[in-house]
Amino acid sequence: MAKYNKKRARELKHDKFRDTTMRVVDRLGDRLAGKGRAILYGIAAIIVIALITALVIKWTNRKADEARAALGRAIAIAAAPVSSSPTPGSPAPAFSSEQERAQKAIEEFQKVVAKYGDPYRSEARYFIATSLLYVDRNKGMSELSELGNNSLKEVAVLSKFALAHAKEADSKFDEAIALYRELAAANSNVVTPETANLWLAKAYEKQGKKKEAADLLFNIVEAARKAKDPEGNPQPQSQAARDASQELEKLDPARYEQLTPEAPPNLSL
Repeated sequence: MAKYNKKRARELKHDKFRDTTMRVVDRLGDRLAGKGRAILYGIAAIIVIALITALVIKWTNRKADEARAALGRAIAIAAAPVSSSPTPGSPAPAFSSEQERAQKAIEEFQKVVAKYGDPYRSEARYFIATSLLYVDRNKGMSELSELGNNSLKEVAVLSKFALAHAKEADSKFDEAIALYRELAAANSNVVTPETANLWLAKAYEKQGKKKEAADLLFNIVEAARKAKDPEGNPQPQSQAARDASQELEKLDPARYEQLTPEAPPNLSL
């Protein structure tokens, strides 16, 4: 009964709005004595279209907020701690194994895939694929490979990056190297060339190609230390460049000493 009353109230509100609008239109039409009635109804149509558009935008924004919230809940599960002895009564989810966490995360991400469109659907599919690496590795890698061709560039780049990590972890270094090279050439802001080349160097090192790794690390750090902003001041180094510097120092100390000295920090305000 309460549901019917609410529905009926909406109907009555809608009828009142319609009746009021039409009375205003008719009054103005009478004043124009018929000459401008066509123009008036054209304006009324524009107003109605504008109202419908506003309602559609409001609905779309609500659905987007709902999708983001659902995706956020699933991501929180995927990032939850794994502990052999979860704290009883803890408000944060905790799991006894990575497999248990991954399975629960997959279930939540699948709800997003089933209910919402892109970009949320493709983002959820990416997280499903990375979670599958813990419960069905071959299927997860197959999904990541497919998502590497996704129309959403961010999803495609992240999928290739995750797949490259998986290949590297499985000692499939040639396949991982090919993916890292592709990512470096893509010049993406999601996985920057510096980041892709840093991981490429690590894969070279694991493969025993220490010279190739050292050369790549040197180039990353050297370019970062020489980079200037439009005013000619040294640009802040990225985390990838700082990591590359540490990797090079461990891998080839002599080559590390050949780097351009790091510029002192700019303390001016």
